[in-house]
Order: sequence, then C-alpha cells, then structure tokens
Amino acid sequence: GRGFTLPSGDVERGKAVFTELQCHACHQVDGVKFEVAEDATDMAVQLGGKVNRIQTYGELVTSIINPSHKVAKGYVKEEVTKDDEGKESRMLNYNEVMTVQQLIDLVKFLQSHYELKPLEPTDYPVYL
Repeated sequence: GRGFTLPSGDVERGKAVFTELQCHACHQVDGVKFEVAEDATDMAVQLGGKVNRIQTYGELVTSIINPSHKVAKGYVKEEVTKDDEGKESRMLNYNEVMTVQQLIDLVKFLQSHYELKPLEPTDYPVYL
C-alpha cells in the first residue's frame, strides 16, 4: 500500500521524450500542440485536461510500461488493442528502449497537464 515514487523529473525533457518516442502519433496532450507524427493514426487518445480523478504517479508509470493493463476510459477495447481478444495494446512496448530518466521525465510532463475538476456539491432542497 504505500506506493512508490521515482526521483523528480523535468517537464520540458518529458515533452521532448514524448516527441522523440512518437507518442503524439496516437496521443494528444491537453493544451500542447505537436508537429504531425511520422506514424500518426486516425485515433488520438486524449491525455491531460480537467478530470474528476487525477491518475496517481503509479498509475501513469504502469500505463507507460504496461499499456495493456487497462483500456483508456471512453475508448472501445477493439480500437486500442491489436489482437482479437483485446489483450495486446496498440501502444508499442518501450521497456527496452526508454531509459529510467526518460520515464521519470515523461511522467512529470504528463502529470503537469492534468487538472482536477472542482467538486460541485449537490443542491438539496430544504424539507420542513
């Protein structure tokens, strides 16, 4: 239960890693414009923006090193997987390509683009 963290990353280096690894071929980051990626697809999984729940550091790391562990909310499993059983992600495995420092910086970059939506309280009528 206590989770884990790696050393602090650098947002700008993380943005450079995102571009270098061609993550923008399949992902968009809220508020960030990228050049068209070499292998751009028609589908763009949205990252960042206003959300009801911020992904934890561990969830972001897991999504990068094991993208098949769950399907992004709002996407049909068959659209984001490449096998008939929906078990293999279309996202490439970067575990043997990406350095630990690149992972750290990439997570820092992604975290910086999420914003928690304020909770809107339920307006209950007064009963007499």
